[in-house]
Amino acid sequence: MKPIIGITVDCHRDPDDVRTRGKLELNWNYAQAVADAGGIPVLIPPMADMKGLSEIIHGWLIPGGDDIDACRFGEDNHPKVSLQDPARFEGEKLLWDSIPTDLPVLGICYGCQFLNVARGGSLIQHLPDVVGHEGHTGGTMQEYDVDRGSKLRSAVGTDTVTGKSYHHQAVKDVGENLKVVSRNDDGTIEAIEATDRPWVLGVQWHPERTLMDSATKGIFETFVRSAAQFAEQRQPVAR
Repeated sequence: MKPIIGITVDCHRDPDDVRTRGKLELNWNYAQAVADAGGIPVLIPPMADMKGLSEIIHGWLIPGGDDIDACRFGEDNHPKVSLQDPARFEGEKLLWDSIPTDLPVLGICYGCQFLNVARGGSLIQHLPDVVGHEGHTGGTMQEYDVDRGSKLRSAVGTDTVTGKSYHHQAVKDVGENLKVVSRNDDGTIEAIEATDRPWVLGVQWHPERTLMDSATKGIFETFVRSAAQFAEQRQPVAR
């Protein structure tokens, strides 16, 4: 059976607009990457029954988005932040707290940062203040070293990977039971993974923007394959 991959979507509430009440959004490539890798993409809005969904999905993709409110990690917001609608974080936190510990999770950009904050970590709120340049924004192609022995290394099959970067924030203090498995030359944390769960990976760059690259495509293929294995364990196929 093909695994069902839940993808939480971006949201922009506008209660004053009686016609629409706001918008739900997701870039096409996230769902395309899941489908290409053999999964069934299912979009999850923030008002969904997260506990109910946790019993249905076989994997969870957390896509990119705006900035997480710094109150989530005990800080005031930097003047440069562009805040994510809090409904998204709140819905995703409910889902995180509901999913089985062995359900595969892939976080991309905001999704990587969410995983870190959800586990008690913090974020660099404006990278140029720390690294002295704005090279992580605007889709810059970068090369990242990948730690041997990591799940990321198994997924991409190489010691280095290239990807497009669209962020001004990044992981600072690493959350509980997470480890860093990739860094940029300037010290920016580019990937984290869980040490206490079978397959939880967060990458700071956007592999869905380079779908034809074999190394980064391997991230989605490995993720969906892990979700398929989870699906088989949850509901064994009749012989």
